[in-house]
Amino acid sequence: MRQLLDKIEARQRLVHETAERLREQIAELTEQLAAAEHTLERLETTRETVLELATEDGAPPPEPLPPGYRELLALFEHNGDGLRARDVCRTLGTGTEPRHTEGMRAKLKRLDNRGILTEAEPGLFTFTPPAPTTPETDSS
Repeated sequence: MRQLLDKIEARQRLVHETAERLREQIAELTEQLAAAEHTLERLETTRETVLELATEDGAPPPEPLPPGYRELLALFEHNGDGLRARDVCRTLGTGTEPRHTEGMRAKLKRLDNRGILTEAEPGLFTFTPPAPTTPETDSS
C-alpha cells in the first residue's frame, strides 16, 4: 500500500510542477498579448490620423491596397524605367502564360486608375510621379 501512495505523491509533484510551468507560460503570453494589443491600438490611431490628414484637402480617403499589390509596388520602387505585365509575372514567378499576364495587366491597370502607377506607353507601367507640392505661405 505504501508503494501506491508513493506513486501518487510522485505524480502529484509532477503535475504540480507542470501546472506551475503552465502558469508561468500563461503569464508570459498574457504580457505578450497585452503588448501586441497596445501596438494594434497605436497603429489604428496612426492610421486614423493619416486618413484624417489626407482628407483635410477635401479629397476622398485613400482605399488600402490588398496585400498582393504591395509586392507589385515594391518591384516598381526598384525599377524606375517601368515594367510590363510579362516582366512583373516573370519576376514574381507567377508564370508568363497569357492568363497570368492578362491578370497581372488588370492589376496594373487598377493601380493606374488609382493614380499609383502610370501607363507611360501602352503596356509599360511606371510609378506615378508625385504631384508638385506648393509651399504653404504663413499668413501671420
